[in-house]
Amino acid sequence: SGVVPFVALLLLQRRLVAGRALLGTGPGCPTNGLCRANVQEQTRRQVALLNATAQDLFSLYLKCQGEPFSSESDRLCSPGGIFFPAFHVNRTTERKEVMVAMYKLFAFLNASLGNITRDQEELNPTAKELLDRLHNTTKTTRGLISNLTCLLCKHYNVFQVDVSYGENSKSKSAFKKKQQGCQVLRKYVQVIAQAARVLLPHLSPA
Repeated sequence: SGVVPFVALLLLQRRLVAGRALLGTGPGCPTNGLCRANVQEQTRRQVALLNATAQDLFSLYLKCQGEPFSSESDRLCSPGGIFFPAFHVNRTTERKEVMVAMYKLFAFLNASLGNITRDQEELNPTAKELLDRLHNTTKTTRGLISNLTCLLCKHYNVFQVDVSYGENSKSKSAFKKKQQGCQVLRKYVQVIAQAARVLLPHLSPA
């Protein structure tokens, strides 16, 4: 409960819990070994890549679920009940606040992708293209989390953030697992587009 260290968060991809977002600052920032060369440019490219591939991932997911998802996606995949972390920032928001909001968002997304990937490995084990896309998106998201960790530590000495995660679908029926996955991915398409609009200007070279 409370504050969770960055390093611990990187190990929590599949443990879905709920909690309030809290911040901590202090001398314990584990920057050694975390920052890579050109971390800001790398972060910008990762956000742009996730934004560019989100819609294709959602479309492929729908195709692999079969009916009724293929023909009734508007009804079945409405993301009204899916709540990503609040993202009340814009281009004029202080950069520190933007980075913290981004960290919460992508930590949530990383856990959600782990949940969806686990379900699809069970439900669609032969859907190689979909599973590869999910694994690649997760890999990009983990790299982005690592880079955001570095930027927050290096520039703001923020080394702990508590993050809220979504609902675990492990005990749900096959239909409900498919539905939760398509709801999350549809919401992701919307949220990543907003995140890219806000974050990319903050990461652009001066």
